[in-house]
Amino acid sequence: MTLLKQMAVSGALLAAFAVVGAALLAGSHAVTEPRIEANVRATLERQLQEVLPTGDFEQAVSASAERLEAPEHLQALGTRKPVTLYRARRDGETVAAVFDVTTPEGYSGDIRLLVGVHRNGTVTGVRAVAHRETPGLGDKIDTAKSDWIKTFSGRSLGDPPAEDWQVARDGGAFDQFSGATITPRSVVRQVARVLSFAQERHERIYDTRGNANAPQTDPT
Repeated sequence: MTLLKQMAVSGALLAAFAVVGAALLAGSHAVTEPRIEANVRATLERQLQEVLPTGDFEQAVSASAERLEAPEHLQALGTRKPVTLYRARRDGETVAAVFDVTTPEGYSGDIRLLVGVHRNGTVTGVRAVAHRETPGLGDKIDTAKSDWIKTFSGRSLGDPPAEDWQVARDGGAFDQFSGATITPRSVVRQVARVLSFAQERHERIYDTRGNANAPQTDPT
């Protein structure tokens, strides 16, 4: 076999292997993608349930996602990134809302929080779902490290008064961490912003019609 024929055969074999490999990857992706998406949805739903009142809701809360990205709303919430709003409905009524919001004020950058707010204005729960805070110090916002973030549950802008929604070092009602003030300060401020936002837009956020099929638009 001449050199040219050998090169042609080798090229054809490589092309065939490439086609077969691409087909296998495509097939694997088609099989695994739905499973991955289902796992992501299940994880999100579990996280949402952690910051909501206990009990069943009319549908998966994650299915009610609404994107908030109007500049005035991001400014009111103190963030540069779009916020996702979820509604938990029961018996045709929105009983609580969850804000997936990112504060840029963490010690090591962004802290992504889920903040649940009952229609009566009280916090149903707060969880840090993504951050890069210092291990052993700022990472105490994780429930695996401490229960600090659970202390927001049941609080409102009247409990404590709005002016006391600060860490103790700033004259407020919330403890900071030993050796770390910036992280808890940023979380306290963000939760207060969410409470204020929910209060000011109460009628739109807690839609009294409870229509789960209503068009999902940025609240005004």
